[in-house]
Amino acid sequence: MTYPATESTAATADSARASLEALRTEIGKAVVGQDSAVTGLVVALLCRGHVLLEGVPGVAKTLLVRALAASLELDTKRVQFTPDLMPSDVTGSLVYDARTAEFSFQNGPVFTNLLLADEINRTPPKTQSSLLEAMEERQVTVDGTARPLPEPFLVAATMNPLEYEGTYPLPEAQLDRFLLKLTVPLPSRADEIGVLTRHAAGFNPRDLHAAGIRPVAGPAQLEAAREAVSKVSVSPEIAGYVVDICRATRESPSLTLGVSPRGATALLGTARAWAWLTGRDYVTPDDVKALALPTLRHRVQLRPEAEMEGVTADAVITAILTHVPVPR
Repeated sequence: MTYPATESTAATADSARASLEALRTEIGKAVVGQDSAVTGLVVALLCRGHVLLEGVPGVAKTLLVRALAASLELDTKRVQFTPDLMPSDVTGSLVYDARTAEFSFQNGPVFTNLLLADEINRTPPKTQSSLLEAMEERQVTVDGTARPLPEPFLVAATMNPLEYEGTYPLPEAQLDRFLLKLTVPLPSRADEIGVLTRHAAGFNPRDLHAAGIRPVAGPAQLEAAREAVSKVSVSPEIAGYVVDICRATRESPSLTLGVSPRGATALLGTARAWAWLTGRDYVTPDDVKALALPTLRHRVQLRPEAEMEGVTADAVITAILTHVPVPR
């Protein structure tokens, strides 16, 4: 094993932070120029949250998640979401055993630590919603029996923009289950040259082991990091700042749906994780600002007239961050 050894169930906070920093380095061996998305995935791991990755085809969304899985000593499975995928194809189902004349439950791919839900908006809402209980309750109920999922459990879903044909918008209830929505942009010219240079040198995205990616963190490091994040202090002024930002979204004339208290809790959690990753044990307003867009952009809904004028959720949240008073 190449990830750092721990003395007991709790590795020190410094050792855990070093492991997660190494995660970003390992992923960088396969993915060029997507540092914010990589950081978002690490934050989601710390917060026990799920991630939605949105971008046009070909910007390494799937590769990003596969590289994360290869860098962790965790069980991982992948589901390609298609229009004919059934809920039982995700959660599992009861199977009749002729030898015993009994039904037994066969686990679906959701019974894993890291589930890659590839192109989640290519499947109808019925199948999309099959993940709701798993994401929120971390269990699957079939035939009245609740079956707990492994710990840790994270869904990393990729999604193509909705203007592409053959896609289904995710229901608001499911969008709200994602801790972060990360946009994966087209690379800069320099980064794209870097991608081509790697491929010319023999890089094969289907063989991450050959690319040198190795597990650098395991469950012990992750649990120690989560324990350290839970001890990051939050002042009353910072809690009030988070609430003021979320309340401002509910009053925005450009939005029909603002951020719920669940969204406010999510923003505070991601800000704490980011503060710890940067080496502090307290949250600052800049931590809140840094995570506001990825944590809130999918929790608001634009008015039709605002959409027609070209207004975006990011633009509305950015304007709110500009106007809400920052605590001193």
